[in-house]
Amino acid sequence: MNELKRKLAKLLLELSYREGDFTLTSGKKSEYYFDCKQTALHPEGGYLIGRLFFEMLKEYEAEGVGGMTLGADPLVSGVTVVSHIEGRPLPGFIIRKKSKGHGTDQYLEGLANFNKGDKVVLLEDVCTTGGTLITAAERVRDAGLEIVGVLAVLDREEGGREKLKEAGLQLDSIFTRKELLAAAAN
Repeated sequence: MNELKRKLAKLLLELSYREGDFTLTSGKKSEYYFDCKQTALHPEGGYLIGRLFFEMLKEYEAEGVGGMTLGADPLVSGVTVVSHIEGRPLPGFIIRKKSKGHGTDQYLEGLANFNKGDKVVLLEDVCTTGGTLITAAERVRDAGLEIVGVLAVLDREEGGREKLKEAGLQLDSIFTRKELLAAAAN
């Protein structure tokens, strides 16, 4: 797995990591920006993220994965495809920012693949304050699913892990910023 992480770190730094002056989703200012979608939508990057998340999921009793659109869309797809190839199929769902507004008027897409009470893991590209994940978790719980963990590509280590813990959610990540920079340097 270390070789996969090293390859992913190099791709993330090449495609997704930028330094400068940025405003994050949380409204906070930052000297760097991490646009994981650039790597998650790259053929090798999507595979590496899906494979690493799949390996991490072995630590959880999960029956599926999901996440908030748009950042988690390629992450969920990557994991579901890898899980099928590996013979341990994990279905996915996507959480809308707004309810559909017509038809079933739901927040979650893909629920036909789940039963009430199924255990799931939320996937996230970047965790900063945890606010988006807490909103996502509320919608998942309202849909009748049990969240057993949260996996992120990058934990910015800016309070999100602690805020999630207060909300009853455990975060694990492929990288922290420090780990990402160190892994790419090796």
